[in-house]
Amino acid sequence: MSTATAVDERVNRASPLTRIMRRPEIGALMGALVVYIFFSVADQTGTFFSLDGTARWTDVASTYGIIAVAVALLMIGGEFDLSSGVMIGSSGLFAGLLMTEYSIGVWPSIFLTFLFAAAIGFTNGWLVVTTGLPSFIVTLAMFFSLRGINLGVTKLLTDTVRVAGIAELPDGSPRPGYESAKAVFASDFSAYSFRIAVVWWLALTVVATLVLTRTRFGNWIFAVGGDSNAARNVGVPVRRTKIMLFMYVSMSSCLVGIISLMRLKSMQAGQGVTQEFIFIIAAVVGGCLLTGGYGSAIGGTIGAAIIGMAFICLLYTSDA
Repeated sequence: MSTATAVDERVNRASPLTRIMRRPEIGALMGALVVYIFFSVADQTGTFFSLDGTARWTDVASTYGIIAVAVALLMIGGEFDLSSGVMIGSSGLFAGLLMTEYSIGVWPSIFLTFLFAAAIGFTNGWLVVTTGLPSFIVTLAMFFSLRGINLGVTKLLTDTVRVAGIAELPDGSPRPGYESAKAVFASDFSAYSFRIAVVWWLALTVVATLVLTRTRFGNWIFAVGGDSNAARNVGVPVRRTKIMLFMYVSMSSCLVGIISLMRLKSMQAGQGVTQEFIFIIAAVVGGCLLTGGYGSAIGGTIGAAIIGMAFICLLYTSDA
């Protein structure tokens, strides 16, 4: 009489289809396809399915997706950042004030702004891992602090709640460095007006995916999100990993802030406020668990794409 040999599921070979269906973003991808087909059929203008329509919704999705990818990695690591939205305005205001009020060059201002964003992210992460307080509370406090600073400092320095005049010097001449910065952060790259932000979005998605799936740091992210105590016991640098993730989120928000500043040539003090929930929603729609330890960068990108399609395509399906 023969007995069946039990096979450990961890070493059991799965079919390619099974491996694909196990991916966290597969459900979001199917949902995105359904949304895309629905709006293509419901579009009353014939614009959505065209390259021009694609350029419009990818433009919206890109500014959400750049940060949603970073938020997805942070959520996989078991944390939240409610200051990611207000950091868009803070970064744009910081760079704009350096240019207009302190006559610092465009590129040095951008560099200093990224350092400022990294410092904010470091502060968030350091407070979370040092105090043991939930990241929800720590980053909510940072949200209110930055929101007040944005309004107060901008009002104090400019007597308004906005920074303008980014493209020109006080005498009306072009500001040196603005055009080159605009080419990197806010230009179009095709006849259909696809924005360079889409390239940033896709490039960061690829890099984040490779980091998450092919590097030791990616394994650390999953480990600290799954069980931080167990991860610490096997030698994972939990504190460093979480701090770096918070820094990545803040610097991603900074990038979107710079993109907005270069596009609009100005920045409002309230820019980006409440958008942090959109980033979290995009990550959750993309398959990230609220409890951490599971998800993907691609999922955050797909979630942002769904939101971008819904945001733009409602205009095409209205009777107006």
